[in-house]
Amino acid sequence: MTSPCDIQKRREIVFHPLPPGQVERALALLCGLPGLTVAQSGPLALQLEYCVADYTLQDLESALSIQGFHLEGSLLIRIRRTLAYYSERVQRENMGKPESRTKNYQAHMEAWTKRPHGDHDETPAEWRQYK
Repeated sequence: MTSPCDIQKRREIVFHPLPPGQVERALALLCGLPGLTVAQSGPLALQLEYCVADYTLQDLESALSIQGFHLEGSLLIRIRRTLAYYSERVQRENMGKPESRTKNYQAHMEAWTKRPHGDHDETPAEWRQYK
């Protein structure tokens, strides 16, 4: 069983210096979300605190990117970001939270059931048997 401290995350989002003023705009945008505590932790960074059952860093950062914000892309930041994405995704899976489906596999499943299965070897039977 997970304790509340395990699912309460404190993460940092670092923005690219250009365009200027995007940290303040992101702070104003994220402050309105319920269950999310946001504070500016530096000139280009925001400190977030949230429950992993409600939000993930990947969802928050992708929402900011869709809105036109530019995140820092240095190697260290990308490694930290990828590690946080992975650990939060695994933790949500362990909690039983379903991952949002991005693809519809129903069409593939229907095509697979219509395809004939079995031995598709074109070799004649007498060539396949050892005598």
